[in-house]
Amino acid sequence: MAPRRSEQGFFSAAYEQITSPEHTTIVRSILVFGAGVAFLHSSLSELLLPPA
Repeated sequence: MAPRRSEQGFFSAAYEQITSPEHTTIVRSILVFGAGVAFLHSSLSELLLPPA
């Protein structure tokens, strides 16, 4: 009989996949994109406008 593997939950399996070394560039790109969208949506984005 083969050894029985314990079933992982959805969140633990997703966390394990996100933190795996082969996905770091994709995860980093998504985080940088999210930070850029959040910055442009905030009132701080007015700093990018030239003075009137």
